[in-house]
Amino acid sequence: MVRQPGSAAVSFAYMLAVGEKEIRASFVNCSKGEASRLNLPRNLAEQPWDDLDFLGWRDPGAPDRSYLVMPYQGQLTGVTLRVPQGPRKSLTKTNLCTLCLTSHPGSGVTLLAARKAGAAGRQGNTVGAYICGDLACSLYVRGKKKLELAQRFEESLTLQEQIDRLVGNTEAFLAQVFS
Repeated sequence: MVRQPGSAAVSFAYMLAVGEKEIRASFVNCSKGEASRLNLPRNLAEQPWDDLDFLGWRDPGAPDRSYLVMPYQGQLTGVTLRVPQGPRKSLTKTNLCTLCLTSHPGSGVTLLAARKAGAAGRQGNTVGAYICGDLACSLYVRGKKKLELAQRFEESLTLQEQIDRLVGNTEAFLAQVFS
């Protein structure tokens, strides 16, 4: 399930393909019943696994819900995410994803809030981050997905360093879910 950084000569990926059962069992900030009812990506088998550091998707049945699943501290870990209620971001500004540092015009970056794990989450505590609205951070970093109205910043970091930064930023977000 987990590939160590730099262990594959051909791929920079950290995540291997996982199935429905493993995904549903990985969620740490919702009940088992909620995890059993959430909508998984329809094209799970067709995901570009070799290019993913985490699996992220929007719920097609509930656009205010998203999910993120990745290896974290030796275990597959999933979190449910919600778009908080309130005023929407401006469609005329450019926003930066805190995970992959991709700059998106308009509403391409969304504030997503995760309920904390354990007792803190049951008390209603959450943590949030501005993340690519389509959760395709891994593909943006690798240049596999392009922005229609903008380009990624040219960086002096190598591709591996950018991937390591993405993984580190995502792990830091997950650490906040557990804190």
